[in-house]
Amino acid sequence: MMLRVLLPLVWLELKRYWLNPLRIVLSLAQPLMYLFILGAGLAGGTYALDSSYQAYIYPGIVAMALMFAAASAAVGVVHDRQVGVFKALLVSPLPRSTLALARILSGAVLALVQSVLLLPFAPLLGLAFTPLSLLCFLLAMSLCALVFSALGLVMALPFRSVMVFPVVSNTLTLPMFLLSGALYPLELAPRWLQLLARINPAAYAVDLLRGVQSGHFQYGLTTAVGVLLLIGLLAIGWVVRSLHGRGGRV
Repeated sequence: MMLRVLLPLVWLELKRYWLNPLRIVLSLAQPLMYLFILGAGLAGGTYALDSSYQAYIYPGIVAMALMFAAASAAVGVVHDRQVGVFKALLVSPLPRSTLALARILSGAVLALVQSVLLLPFAPLLGLAFTPLSLLCFLLAMSLCALVFSALGLVMALPFRSVMVFPVVSNTLTLPMFLLSGALYPLELAPRWLQLLARINPAAYAVDLLRGVQSGHFQYGLTTAVGVLLLIGLLAIGWVVRSLHGRGGRV
């Protein structure tokens, strides 16, 4: 029963995505600018790294793409509330938990699809994936996509205006990215910034992706995966509860 509901809803979101080719191009623009323009500009005068600076920030840029794509997908929830689609789903006999999981999964799939488009650029930075390392990297990306999608819904459900939510979303996601260590090693950052990073979900996502890709972890594989799983479960629980309570009313 759950799969029969989940798959059509996820497929609907994917169809919306592929029907807008401009969205595909624009989704690549920001991460590629960070990777090739900002990365090239900072490469000559930044941290002493074993590899090139652009190769170092690559996992962080992938994490950024996942986070911003998941937040963008969450805007669809606010839009559906405005046009009445969300109300029709909420008054249907489908369990609210199934609807919540469908939204989270569809957002995660969209974020993953957009971010996978960055993988062909890795060889240009001197990064080589073996089949096993690529599989591990994709699994890490999938976990991050699920967590960011759930967090995107946590941010989106209280809002009813597509004009307001993107402003709030950008206000929250940009500091998360800047405090994640995507662009610099956290061990070289000031102590106060390291403390802020410890309560930042994006920092653990960057650490997981960078550790899987390079073998160097800031917090450790077990810690990164464990924190992301905990945050993801808490966010999913909040979304399900919101759909059962005041947050799910339209």
